Amino acid sequence: MYRIGNEEIEAVGNVIKAKSLFRYGDSAAGHRQEVAGFEREWAEKIGTRYALCLSGGGTAALICGLVGLGIGPGDEVIVPGYTFMATATAVLAVGAIPVIAEIDGTMAMDPEDAARKIGPAVKAIIPVHMVGIPAHMKRITDLAKQHGIKVLEDCCQADGGSFGGRRLGSWGDAGGYSFNDFKIMSAGEGGALVTGDRLVYERAMIHSDSGLAFRAAAAELAAPMFLGRQYRASEVMGAILRVQLRRLDGMLADLRRIKKTFKMELAGNPGITFAPSNDEEGDCGVVVAFQMAGEEQARTFAGSGGVAGWLPINSGKHVYSNWDLILEKRVGHHPALNPFHLPQNKALRTEYRPDMCPATLDILKRTIFVSLHPDMTEQEVDSRITACRKAGKGL
Repeated sequence: MYRIGNEEIEAVGNVIKAKSLFRYGDSAAGHRQEVAGFEREWAEKIGTRYALCLSGGGTAALICGLVGLGIGPGDEVIVPGYTFMATATAVLAVGAIPVIAEIDGTMAMDPEDAARKIGPAVKAIIPVHMVGIPAHMKRITDLAKQHGIKVLEDCCQADGGSFGGRRLGSWGDAGGYSFNDFKIMSAGEGGALVTGDRLVYERAMIHSDSGLAFRAAAAELAAPMFLGRQYRASEVMGAILRVQLRRLDGMLADLRRIKKTFKMELAGNPGITFAPSNDEEGDCGVVVAFQMAGEEQARTFAGSGGVAGWLPINSGKHVYSNWDLILEKRVGHHPALNPFHLPQNKALRTEYRPDMCPATLDILKRTIFVSLHPDMTEQEVDSRITACRKAGKGL
């Protein structure tokens, strides 16, 4: 969470005063329609026809997206080796099997390795925009079209980012976002799904609300009704997110300004090499990414006084080799519900090894992130830049 304050307090207070915290209600009777308002505003911001606000965070968004796209048992879905484990667990949650692909120096999915990973059972691909850094959506969507597979963008760490002048999430068939406490926008928890496809939206909506069949909205749906899960957002969440959305572009502008200052001041300095970028302007500015020739140099740079850098290899849960529950195929509370045991998945690629993506591990070991905050003072920025310059000279 970057910025939150009195505006959010007032918005939540208005919901409580209305005594209508459930997302559905009659506006004529005082219901504030906060969730519906956020969905409308979020779809407009991203540039899609539909948005669905969810209580289950980015994981719920990805699960609902996959359901909307019709992914299930017998299907494979390509995911990158550098992402929060939820990207892969969402695939397993719908009964499909994740296939893990390499990242490249941009810290996003390597389109060339993704192409190599495509097989007859692959029905979707999930590029992830980690730490606000956009994946190369043109190459990935072109690849998907070539092979007739769907694209679900994982934008959970890149709320509001863009690639090629289009917001992340609008390139693929659907896009998922997270609004938990560690994200650019935050309501503590929560997420959203966007899509331009009415059928994807309807199927995702049905899956997100196990009681939808009993609601008035059901009469407006063309998709056949089925029993889903429970990811409904509350009016409190919707109210907070509407305020956070009004803050979003300002937060991104400040993050990008600070990152641009880092890169301008440090460009060409001894020992300083930046990670390549798929889109500098669309990058959210969450981190400055440096890359070194080897791990020893990276650790020396990150640990130098005042740099406060960190290596993504150390994040643990974001590195595929640490996804023990997946590598060991311990999924679900009952063996019969484990996707790895389903007969439809018997012939799929279900063998994983900690060393199966060596390029990813190498890149993660020699990359350094310096985290940024939109409210960093000029003095804080100058001090950190000076520290990075000194660390580079010392290598």
